[in-house]
Amino acid sequence: MSGVHDPRLPLIDTPAPYAKEPVAPLEDPALAQEIAAAAARYPTRQAALLPALHMVQRKHGWISPAAEAFVARELDLHPSHVQGAVTFYTLFRTRPMGRHHIQVCRTLSCALAGNEAMIAYLQKKLGIGPGEVTPDGRFSLVLVECLGACGYAPMFQVNDDYHEHLTQEKVDALLESMK
Repeated sequence: MSGVHDPRLPLIDTPAPYAKEPVAPLEDPALAQEIAAAAARYPTRQAALLPALHMVQRKHGWISPAAEAFVARELDLHPSHVQGAVTFYTLFRTRPMGRHHIQVCRTLSCALAGNEAMIAYLQKKLGIGPGEVTPDGRFSLVLVECLGACGYAPMFQVNDDYHEHLTQEKVDALLESMK
């Protein structure tokens, strides 16, 4: 029964190892219905795990330990299976991020095209380092592996949108438009 919750074991809302506080259970009937509808389209409930996690992140902005337990409960999976997926895929956020989540490619192709200078400029402009959020919660900055747009570097992704062939002037205008 790999990946399926054993009904003899209780599903417990326990904090994930990275949580600092006890976790209150997440209750969201509308989201539960959305997850159930998605699960019905798959041959197994486990197959709906990634879509369910996307739904949670889209609604809450990140996937908390309570949200992991909620998804596990809704899909009848062991919580560690859900946590494994959340921590494996870098597209899932395990803590709150800024309203404008900036992801900058750090691979060699983009570095050769100027992304290292772009990262330094963003850090100076925003006053934060990689993995941080501005004090007003407006921006977060992370370094990621390939965004698949090597030919358009320097570039970065803000939320779901790519911004390509960037210059400092274009970055300034873009950041100003997000205020």
